[in-house]
Amino acid sequence: MPSSKNYKRNYKEEYAKYQGKASQKKKRAARGRARYKLTKQGRVRLGDGMDVDHKDTNANNNSDANLRVKSKSSNRSFKRNKKAGKV
Repeated sequence: MPSSKNYKRNYKEEYAKYQGKASQKKKRAARGRARYKLTKQGRVRLGDGMDVDHKDTNANNNSDANLRVKSKSSNRSFKRNKKAGKV
């Protein structure tokens, strides 16, 4: 992002380029279904500060064996080394 004083972000353009794509909408919906599933099981609650983690990093795989509850800080970080992002 440019850092000039008068720079204004175009959120509609950003949405159309990435978040608005059909593939991204499907991933977002799958993550929502995973959260809903664990809410029904009583493993997470609204505002509890926990995230639903997919063990195999595939958002579409919502099997019980693939889902676990983690704190936001541990789920949203990754190791900063040469193997980062690799399963």
